[in-house]
Amino acid sequence: MKVLLIKDVYKLGRAGDIKKVADGYGRNFLLPQGLAVLASAGALKQVEKIKSQAEIRRNAQNNELKGIADQIKEVTLIFPAKAGETGKLYGSITTGDIAAALTEKIRFEIKRQQVDTQPIRALGEFTAHVRLTMDLVPELKIIVHREGESPESITGHHEEAEAHEEKPAPAPETPAEPAAEEKAE
Repeated sequence: MKVLLIKDVYKLGRAGDIKKVADGYGRNFLLPQGLAVLASAGALKQVEKIKSQAEIRRNAQNNELKGIADQIKEVTLIFPAKAGETGKLYGSITTGDIAAALTEKIRFEIKRQQVDTQPIRALGEFTAHVRLTMDLVPELKIIVHREGESPESITGHHEEAEAHEEKPAPAPETPAEPAAEEKAE
């Protein structure tokens, strides 16, 4: 099914684009939500008008949310969590948890669908992207530390773990080499 996008659709395209989509996606999501119309001859005549209106709307939205994007870049979310000996969490920190904590911190509603990250299942420092608009995607710093410990302790453990990983282990002598020399003699 060919559709003409009326509004920007994440991971599909911008307003005014003509896209070929699966019939079910177009019929059950794009058309009922008012995000697209069927790409008929009459609709194709309005492409330039839709693009110009969308550009104006996109610029206004970007200007409006620029201050919030700057606030998000400065935020560091800290989550205490129960974890095992290896640093693996009992449970996980989800996009819903991140969105709720961020909403509380910056006093602007962020939905869980706007947070782009996989669920966090280990101790350490992570980054997540918050999709405000298609053009504004600020990065957010997240620190997950063990309950009862200070957040700074996790950065110390993280650096120690990296230091241990960087040291190459001495290569063991392989018994295949002496055997090859004996056969040559």
